[in-house]
Amino acid sequence: QVQLVESGGGLVQPGGSLRLSCAASGTLSGLNVMGWYRQAPGNQRDLVATISSGGDTSYADAVKGRFTISRDNAKNTVYLQMNSLKPEDTAVYYCNADRRITSTINRVYWGQGTQVTVSS
Repeated sequence: QVQLVESGGGLVQPGGSLRLSCAASGTLSGLNVMGWYRQAPGNQRDLVATISSGGDTSYADAVKGRFTISRDNAKNTVYLQMNSLKPEDTAVYYCNADRRITSTINRVYWGQGTQVTVSS
């Protein structure tokens, strides 16, 4: 199993910044893509950003140019630097990890979530 623990959420004013961290532990062999999702009340859980084990990244259009995902494989940790925050960024942010079991089987793991609130 893989355990994911997020930290770094909180309350910030519009235009401010936060940095989220997600530390992975457990059975980490085959750990592949990691990412961040977010969910606001009444909404779907939407993709924010992903990063492969090799460092390839992708972002949702809503956060491009403002958020940066990074990864420290030695520490088994993924980060999300969030700048120029907007009220619409308010959500619970979840860490996600994909682990390859075989060439055709994978498992997906989720953290418990951390609240990000952007408000004056």
